[in-house]
Amino acid sequence: MFDAIVIDKSDDKQTVSLTQAGADQLPEGDVTVDVAWSTLNYKDALAITGSAPVVRKFPMVPGIDFAGVVTDSQHPDYTPGDKVILNGWGVGETHWGGLAKQARVKGDWLVPLPDGISMRQAMEIGTAGYTAMLCVQALEANGVTPDSGLIAVTGAAGGVGSVATVLLANRGYKVAAITGRASEADYLKGLGASEVIDREDLSGKVRPLNKERFAGGVDVAGSTVLANLLSMMQYGGTVAACGLAAGMDLPSSVAPFILRGVTLAGVDSVMCPAKKRRAAWDALAKELDLSKLGGLAVEVPLSEVIATAPKFLDGQIRGRVVVPVAPELG
Repeated sequence: MFDAIVIDKSDDKQTVSLTQAGADQLPEGDVTVDVAWSTLNYKDALAITGSAPVVRKFPMVPGIDFAGVVTDSQHPDYTPGDKVILNGWGVGETHWGGLAKQARVKGDWLVPLPDGISMRQAMEIGTAGYTAMLCVQALEANGVTPDSGLIAVTGAAGGVGSVATVLLANRGYKVAAITGRASEADYLKGLGASEVIDREDLSGKVRPLNKERFAGGVDVAGSTVLANLLSMMQYGGTVAACGLAAGMDLPSSVAPFILRGVTLAGVDSVMCPAKKRRAAWDALAKELDLSKLGGLAVEVPLSEVIATAPKFLDGQIRGRVVVPVAPELG
C-alpha cells in the first residue's frame, strides 16, 4: 500500500482525498516507478477542484509530472535504479499520475533524468519549464532572435511564464513580463525581465491591429489577451501559444496574419514526440540557470496538495509548486 491522492466521482459528485492505494490498482504499463518528487500545476488544480473536466476516467490520481526511480521494467530502455522524468501523455487525466508514491506507465512516455540536475530540480522545471523551452524553441524556429526586439511573456509570474522569462533573458532577449499582479514586479525583474506590463494593457477591446510593439511572445492566456498580443506584433513576429488561462476563445481577426505576416505557433507539451521532448530537456539541463530555481519554486507536502489547489485558480501561486513525495530517493 502507498499514499496517493485519489479523485473519484459518483452520481455526478466529485470527491478527492489523500488515501492508501495498492500496487494491484496501478494501471497498465511496462515500467513501475517509485515517485520521489511531483508537482502541482494549473491543470492539476483544475482536476482536484473539479473546476474543469480534466479527469476523464475515475478513480484518478492527478499529477501531470513526476520524477522517480525505476523499480521494475519490461521496457528495453530502462532498468531498475534508473532515474526518470515524466511530463504529460494524459497522465493525471486518463492514466494515474504523479501525486502518489508509485506510478506505472509506458516506458515510451519517460525521459531519462539529464546529467547535471537532480530529481527535485527536474520538478522545479516540470511541465511548465519544459513547455517554456518548447515555446522559446518555437520562436527561434520562426526566426525570432535577440536582435528582433522586445518579447512579451503573458502570465509571467506563473510557472511557464517564470521559466520562459529566465530562458529568454539568458539567451539575450529583452523580455516584457505581463502580469496581473503588480506586486510581483521585483520578482520578475529578478528573473531577467526588462520591463513589467500590467495585464490590463492587453485585456481591453481587441482592435484588428494595434501599434507594433513586440517581436515575439509566449502566451499562456488565450482569449482577449492573446488576441491583443497578436494585434501588437511587429511585422514577421511570432507568438508561441501554449495555454488558455484566460479562456479558450480567440476574438481576433486575420489582420495580423495577412497584413503583418505574423505567425501563431501552437505549442503542445502533452503529446510532444519523444525526440523533441528529450531535446528540450537536454537544453534545459545545459542552459537554465538552476540557481534561480530556488526563487521559482515552493514545496507543498502531499498532505497539503488538496488545500493548495484552489489557490492556483485564485491567482495566489507564484512560479512552481513542487511536492516531495519520497524525497529520500534523491
